[in-house]
Amino acid sequence: MSQQEPIALVVGLGNPGPEYDRTRHNAGCWLVDRWAAQLNATFHVEKAFFGELAKARWQSRTIWLLKPTTYMNRSGQSVGALSRFYKIAPSAILVAHDELDLAPGQIRIKHGGGHAGHNGLRDIDRALGGAGFWRLRVGIGHPRTLGLMQGVADFVLHSPSIDDHNKIEAALERCDQAMPILLEAQMTKAMAQLHRDE
Repeated sequence: MSQQEPIALVVGLGNPGPEYDRTRHNAGCWLVDRWAAQLNATFHVEKAFFGELAKARWQSRTIWLLKPTTYMNRSGQSVGALSRFYKIAPSAILVAHDELDLAPGQIRIKHGGGHAGHNGLRDIDRALGGAGFWRLRVGIGHPRTLGLMQGVADFVLHSPSIDDHNKIEAALERCDQAMPILLEAQMTKAMAQLHRDE
């Protein structure tokens, strides 16, 4: 992957409300909460953008951090409103989300591609007119591969086991360390760094 324009908007996908905070489906929110703390940015509810928004400064430029407060399947309403207002191109957007197809503790970066049934990604695709944004895929595992009898919908709306939670936290720590190169969209370098310690 070649050098891209820097990231201007980081979106963490999840569902609003304390009952969902620690569920697997909110793994994207966990990441942007961590990055906001690192960047000394504070989230505020922004009704015009249907989400919680934090403004940060990085290398003399503005970085927006967004947590949609729509439910997951309406995430595009929030991302679309903010990207249109600030004229942020899809290629300058990084969406962090839970990924069933990756084991807990795995992280992958992807540009575009299908949504694989993820309702949040599907809605963002629709709102942005395509899948030309970056995705930071946070592995949560799949109930089938983890030997669980739960259906997928039930699985993503529950908290991970302590062991899986620790693996996901370790993966997010690697994302914290890679944040500077991720924000500069040095994605090939970021992928090598993120995968090295899996």
